[in-house]
Amino acid sequence: MRADDVLRYQKDFDRVYRRGKSVGDRYVVIFYGKNGKDHSRRAFLASKKVGNSVQRNRARRLMKESMRTANIELPAGYDFIFIARNTITDAKCQQVQKSIRFALRRTGVVKV
Repeated sequence: MRADDVLRYQKDFDRVYRRGKSVGDRYVVIFYGKNGKDHSRRAFLASKKVGNSVQRNRARRLMKESMRTANIELPAGYDFIFIARNTITDAKCQQVQKSIRFALRRTGVVKV
């Protein structure tokens, strides 16, 4: 991921949470909204509900790797926040990839 592809600032997160929409699946919840830019940005989060720091880092790595190996192109002009659910702790990469694909398809923004 390039540096400008990462959603970083609290005001951007707040805007997506307030004005954006969300869809969920077994392992992930995706918040998304328009950003008015010529590129998409994304963030991968795991709360303390997922587990200790090792489990949270694994959850983030699983989501990032699932996006990378699936070759999913996110459309320009949107911000995406991928949040791990606590069920992700026992999941394999292919299961998370399938869950992300299904959730992105349900957004109607991404054709997967």
